[in-house]
Amino acid sequence: MKAIIPAAGLGTRLRPLTFTRPKPVLQVAGQPIIWHAIQTLLAADIHQIGVVVSDITRDEIQHAIEGIEGAEITLINQHEQLGLGHAVLTAREWVGQDDFCVYLGDNLFEQGARPFVEAFRAQRPAALLALVEVQNPTAFGVAELDGTRITRLVEKPRNPPSNMAVAGLYCFTPALFGALDGMPPSARGEYEITDGIQRLIDAGQEVLGVSVEGWWKDTGRPEDLLDANRLLLERVEPCVEGKVEDSRIAGRVVVPATARVIRSTLLGPVMLGENVVVEDAYIGPFTSIGRDSVIRHAEIEHSAVDAGAVIENVDRRLQDCLIGVRAQVRGRQQLPNSHKLTISDASVVELA
Repeated sequence: MKAIIPAAGLGTRLRPLTFTRPKPVLQVAGQPIIWHAIQTLLAADIHQIGVVVSDITRDEIQHAIEGIEGAEITLINQHEQLGLGHAVLTAREWVGQDDFCVYLGDNLFEQGARPFVEAFRAQRPAALLALVEVQNPTAFGVAELDGTRITRLVEKPRNPPSNMAVAGLYCFTPALFGALDGMPPSARGEYEITDGIQRLIDAGQEVLGVSVEGWWKDTGRPEDLLDANRLLLERVEPCVEGKVEDSRIAGRVVVPATARVIRSTLLGPVMLGENVVVEDAYIGPFTSIGRDSVIRHAEIEHSAVDAGAVIENVDRRLQDCLIGVRAQVRGRQQLPNSHKLTISDASVVELA
């Protein structure tokens, strides 16, 4: 069985973080989102993975997935972004006659992909979809069910037939490609995978739904990234190997051998990356700090800091922050007490 990870889009809902970088390479719990997706597939015994990229995202994606052990990764070019159904069709030649899984790499499942892959392998329907109960089904593709059998799919309906939304994991036989062939675009001009699945249903093919056990997270918005960071850090095992001087470390904290913690307090769960320097600082729970970053004379908690960031001389605690690659947050210790900001398009700055 193979797997497809669509990664051709930039993720406009995560701007300004995605103005310069594609969403799948944003970090949660110390690794790019797409890294977590690949690890989930490997744990489900899927090793051949096709990542659908665009001309814009290819280089960043390739860099983010380099050196992942156990994965045979192929980059597949999608030169136009015309919907998820189109992305899957782009990978048709690579998939061949194999069964395959489509895993939306910005989704995270507490139990991973294995329960859905095992259920598909045991029953081998034409399609099997992960379903999750949601409070606002109008924002999702929604399944109408007869037991475990899906009888109808509706994309973002005004009047939902149920509250069971399609989560970001699908398993298929190659029959899906025939259903997608010649399919017209939707009203929004995209080739919807839900329309292709509905064609399978209308042709009498078996399409099953399996409910998600445990938590599920779609990291489409900034607050979702922070929540995903928190959920993944809940799993961290303490490991302090780096240099720690005159500091307090409590709870589940990771300090790699190349990191340094000096005159600071770390209250876990906290994950430091390689070559991180923490000096005269406080790092509170549910915080990940990317490699080569510096936290000095500052306090931060419940935040995700990407690689190469600098946070120093900040006189108030930072909380619920997403700090991008090589970003800098600096305070001033002398009067006048003012704010100096360099902000990209569509940024949000809250001064409390």
